[in-house]
Amino acid sequence: MDRNAPSDHVLSSAQAQALEQRGPGAGAGASYGFFTDTTLCIGCKACEVACKQWNQLPDDGFAFTGMSYDNTGHLGASTWRHVAFIEREAPLPGQGSPRDGAAATTRPFAELFPAGQPGPTSLLRDIAPSHIETPVPLGKTEQALGKFSWLMMSDVCKHCERAGCLEACPTGAIIRTELGSVYVQPDVCNGCGYCVSACPFGVVERRQDDGRAWKCTLCYDRQKGGMIPACAKACPTASIQFGELSDLRARAARRVEQLRARGVEQAYLYGADAASQPGTEGLHAFFLLCDEPETYNLPPDPVVPTAKIVRSWWAMAAGVLSLAALAFGSALSARRV
Repeated sequence: MDRNAPSDHVLSSAQAQALEQRGPGAGAGASYGFFTDTTLCIGCKACEVACKQWNQLPDDGFAFTGMSYDNTGHLGASTWRHVAFIEREAPLPGQGSPRDGAAATTRPFAELFPAGQPGPTSLLRDIAPSHIETPVPLGKTEQALGKFSWLMMSDVCKHCERAGCLEACPTGAIIRTELGSVYVQPDVCNGCGYCVSACPFGVVERRQDDGRAWKCTLCYDRQKGGMIPACAKACPTASIQFGELSDLRARAARRVEQLRARGVEQAYLYGADAASQPGTEGLHAFFLLCDEPETYNLPPDPVVPTAKIVRSWWAMAAGVLSLAALAFGSALSARRV
């Protein structure tokens, strides 16, 4: 394998540098977003730190929640990136090492060329068991842990194609930018909270100190300045990939095929397009998952509230007609008596 050849599903260092210099807004009419490959996430939280540093977000406290290594819990007004740690009693093909008896030729997680890094990186290096020295023979780790695997995911606002928060906002504070992202204008927001209840993912939250709604901006300011979002820039394994949506969807489809060919049959895309998620008409920040959406604290079939408004009006009309018919029938019965 040529270590200097870029992978077909992530940006090479040269491509990332060219994107930084060119600026995301160079393509007229192009929509940009995130493709998050959860099989590459190592839970380092570099994305969380980069997001907070760039956007100058306040801390969420310094105590662990007790949910594994998670100390932020969920997305909110001051947490625009949240790394979830999921421990489950089920194996995942590709996790392990030669010490566990994993075959050296089975490598679902191939070497990558993350954006901004000159050399490749790999989550699973082919290390011969003879290279591992321990004072006491450990045996197979599988015997100690049983059927166990980690699932990690860096969650973020989905910037839905049909955004419930945008449709519910009465002041026009929430807009769709020319780059395809959903942006909350803090100087227009009046803190009504309609967007909070309208988001099917529970992303939007009001900040307690000023009452206004806040969420991920897809680093709109960085994009306008010709830079990629801070979280994607900081991700060391290319789990968070940024680019034009058409390119990301093609790259994600190839990644799923690659994983399935290497034994990870559970791999699939969540919210990649309108066909797979009609309730939101597709996400501008979609994911590659290896378990049910509920395992990652994602809704299995998210639907924006306004998508059901026509059905609600018909149901109300049917109810009114039923009451009218009942009243008319009661009046006729009273006359006969």
